[in-house]
Amino acid sequence: MQILLTLLIVVQILAALVIIGLVLVQHGKGADMGASFGSGSSGSLFGATGSANFLSRSTAVAATVFFVATLGLAYMNTHGAKPDAAGGSVLDKAPTPAGAASAAPGTIPTAPAVVPTAPATPAAPGATPAGTAAPAANPAIPAAAAPAASK
Repeated sequence: MQILLTLLIVVQILAALVIIGLVLVQHGKGADMGASFGSGSSGSLFGATGSANFLSRSTAVAATVFFVATLGLAYMNTHGAKPDAAGGSVLDKAPTPAGAASAAPGTIPTAPAVVPTAPATPAAPGATPAGTAAPAANPAIPAAAAPAASK
């Protein structure tokens, strides 16, 4: 199974490189545009290309090989051999924190024993909590600043 996977990866990489090379070598339709305005002879402005040449057919074959290799890799990824006990998941190999090591796998953690309680009597409106000081007034800002009148 590993040999088939390696073979598919090599085929896909080679097909991708062939596609890149063939696309870069091909002559685009826009390259003939200047020739149609008098600097050369061309069939028409955007060209009636006619039948496909060797490069375009080779590109189509390489693209087909690339897509088949991609489908094969996707199939092998979803339906291939399952990882063995030594392989496993990355999460299985991750180190566990010191506090979580005591819990058995599959158990649900419980809430802490100490639960904070609400105060017995509500605070008066505008009062500051115990142990804190009231905010001091800023002396740089006057208490009653009147807006300036505009003319």
